[in-house]
Formats: sequence, C-alpha cells, structure tokens
Amino acid sequence: MSFEIQDFEKDVLERSQTVPVLVDFWAEWCAPCRMLGPVLEKLAAKADGQWVLAKVDTDRHQDIAARYGIRGIPNVKLFAGGKVIEEFTGALPEAAVTQWLRRALPDPLDKDVARAETLVKEGKALEAQALLGGILKKDPEHEHARVLLAGTYLENLPHKAQELVSGIEEHSRHFPAVDAIRTFSALTTKLENPGSLPDGHVKPSYLEALHALGRVDYDKALQKFIEVIRGDRYYDDDGARKACVAIFRVLGEDHETTRKFRREFSSALNA
Repeated sequence: MSFEIQDFEKDVLERSQTVPVLVDFWAEWCAPCRMLGPVLEKLAAKADGQWVLAKVDTDRHQDIAARYGIRGIPNVKLFAGGKVIEEFTGALPEAAVTQWLRRALPDPLDKDVARAETLVKEGKALEAQALLGGILKKDPEHEHARVLLAGTYLENLPHKAQELVSGIEEHSRHFPAVDAIRTFSALTTKLENPGSLPDGHVKPSYLEALHALGRVDYDKALQKFIEVIRGDRYYDDDGARKACVAIFRVLGEDHETTRKFRREFSSALNA
C-alpha cells in the first residue's frame, strides 16, 4: 500500500474533512524517519479507518514543508477539518505513538458524551446512564464516559462509582474529577462505620456533613465541613478540606453553590 501523497490538497486537506489524516513529513536520507515510518504504517493498517496515513517527502515537496514550518524530521502532524490539530517531532517507539494517538485523535463519540453531560447537569441521571452505558459498550475504556457515569452513582452506589474510575490516574485530563469521586466514595463509606472516625469535638458536625454529602445536599455538607475546618483543621486526616475541594470539583467553579461557599472555605483555611 502506498501512502505517499500525489495531491496534498486532495489527499490531506480535503480528505481530513471526513476522516483524520496523519501526515508523516520525512526524507529518504533521514535515519530516524526510516525508523518511524514502518511504525506509522503498521498502526495505520490496524486503525480500521479511524484515521489514515499520508507521507510527504520533504525533498520532493519543499513548498509544502515550508508552508507548514517543517524544521526537523520526522515531523508528524494530525489533520482534521483541513487543519493541524496535533503534532510531534522525532522517532517515537510504537507504544508512545499509540498513546499519543489516543490523546490526539478526535473522539467519534464526542457528541454522545456531550449529550450525556447535559443530561447529568439537568438531573436526568437515568437517561444519562442509559446513554453512557451505550457509549461504554462501544468503547469500554472511554475515560470521560466512565467518569460521567461514576458521578451518577455517587449518591446510591459509591462503591460502583469508585470501580468505574479504577485505573484512571494523574496523567489523565479527567483526573481532578476522578480524584473527587474517590474522595466522595471514601467519605460516604465512612458512614457505614462511624465508630472508626477519630474522637473530637467536631465529630458530630463531621458526621452531619457526611450524611448531607450522602444525600447530595452540597450546601449543607459544605456548611458543616467548613464548620469542622474552623474547629479542627486536620480532623480525620484533613478530611473536611478534601471533601470541600471534591465538591467544588464535581460542581465546577461556575456553579452557584461553589460561588456561595468558595470564599468562606478560603477564609476558614486561612483563619
């Protein structure tokens, strides 16, 4: 199969309107290019049409190389909608290219995920769960869908919420939400064994906050957690602060409740 372009406008810019085109800028004399080329060709053959590969010999197409500011090769640019959306330079190993592609490629499920996110914000949890379940059947590792679905289970099935985000770690752009979900799950689980909580004069307020969190009464939970922070800043391993941060992350900075309590939270921390 030949990947070398014949007509850049047609083979790359026009084609990228319907499918992402990965363009490998290379040259015959470039040893790293000869290392990377077979890797890209192998991955393109396995892509099953999710993206296609086009190769541009920079010696033969100096005008195109100049047009896209190619200063070092191999240079790989991902085109979608006629524009470069991601790129890298240098010969990466197959695993690294695969990881880069996973981050860089436009998500074909984006529209469904966006619709599910809207349903979650509208409080239509059951509809969101049905849509997200369908997405995860198509792509069981879809991190955004997993995180959204986990959020819908926080109130009634915190253990299931935690299971859904298992394996999503700090390198993920969804990690702040994942960290919040794990914090929620850990806190609500403590309601099952309140005797395990440390003794202290703030314990009753902390338990009230946990019960409010379990009911998804974020206003009440924040009020009581902030009360705990003012009374004993580091009670339960700084649990009240962690809980407030988790609530803010789940709600988002623009949410009315976040705006209502953010300043009071900061004041309590700095008191």
